[in-house]
Amino acid sequence: MGSFADQLLVLVLLINFVILGSSRLAFSIRAVAVQGVILGILPGIIHPFSWHLVAIIVGIILAKGIVIPGLITNAVQKVQIKREVEPFIGYVPTLILGAIFTALAFVFAARLPLAPEHKGLLIVPAAIATLMTGFLVLTTRKKAISQVIGYLILENGIFIFGLLLTEAMPVMVEAGALLDLLVGIFVMGIVINHISREFSSIDTSRLSALKEE
Repeated sequence: MGSFADQLLVLVLLINFVILGSSRLAFSIRAVAVQGVILGILPGIIHPFSWHLVAIIVGIILAKGIVIPGLITNAVQKVQIKREVEPFIGYVPTLILGAIFTALAFVFAARLPLAPEHKGLLIVPAAIATLMTGFLVLTTRKKAISQVIGYLILENGIFIFGLLLTEAMPVMVEAGALLDLLVGIFVMGIVINHISREFSSIDTSRLSALKEE
């Protein structure tokens, strides 16, 4: 089971690089949806069967793989933006930074005092690398929708960390975390629509030109 979970986590890491190297928003949304489905499957592989676990898996796949990507896709269609044309940092340098952060994540995870059953798994390095990928997307892209995708990847990294604690976390805490994420995406969708309506653009760098009258 551990090796299959590691293979899925390798897929998660590859999806991180796909998103870092892509300028197409629709493609990035589909990639992050696939990443969400993979993350939904992982608890069923790592932990023993229970109905509580089944409810969590279904909820995660629905939220991360269908509902949230659907909300972002709807926002993209409303603002009619297809690509992130001019990010703050180019795609090749961002990919190089992503590779460096991923390598550092493995080095850092190897030095952490993990429980014996968690040593040798890719959970911690994949979690750190995914967190850093989300941070990179969040800080190097100009479009608000790209930053929402970065926020979603960052949350996926936090979720991977949570896999180590699934048995200890009550279902209400997990449901609350998913609800917070849904509300966050919903609010950001409203903000994107307002920015698009007022400025005819969703380039967040233009917000720095705002001045108090």
